[in-house]
Amino acid sequence: FIAGIAAIIVHDDKYLLLKRSSKRDFGAGHWDCVTGRLEQGEGFEEAVRREVMEEIGIEVSVDFLLGTSHFYRGEPIPENELVGVVYACSTTTPEAIRHSDEHSAYRWMTAAEAVEMLSMARPSSKWLRNVIQRAELLRQHVPDPLVEQFRREGFETE
Repeated sequence: FIAGIAAIIVHDDKYLLLKRSSKRDFGAGHWDCVTGRLEQGEGFEEAVRREVMEEIGIEVSVDFLLGTSHFYRGEPIPENELVGVVYACSTTTPEAIRHSDEHSAYRWMTAAEAVEMLSMARPSSKWLRNVIQRAELLRQHVPDPLVEQFRREGFETE
């Protein structure tokens, strides 16, 4: 299977949604977040920071874990099997976002706006809607000192 990440990025109580380019081989035209695969020898948090930088050109803090996922990227065959870790991230430089060829547009939205838009989108957007709802709930309840500890120490167990 392939190991991957997803980064739900927030700034000033707004979540970043990215529209996948029409040229993408999977999910073309769907609203998404930063996602990607781990490279050989790379840790999950390294992959988060690398993928965010490659896709939108900004740095993020990894604040906490949102969950894990298992799905097939296309036909349910071993080559398409993906196991992912979803992270809540934040940024202090939203104005520095740049487009890569992976996305055609981006929007900053409140959780309520994102959930409403994703509710009217394709059924494949359900996972993102659920993750944003979870992120919003956890952001309200995870204590700031714990988030700071996660940012300093990360989540990798050695």
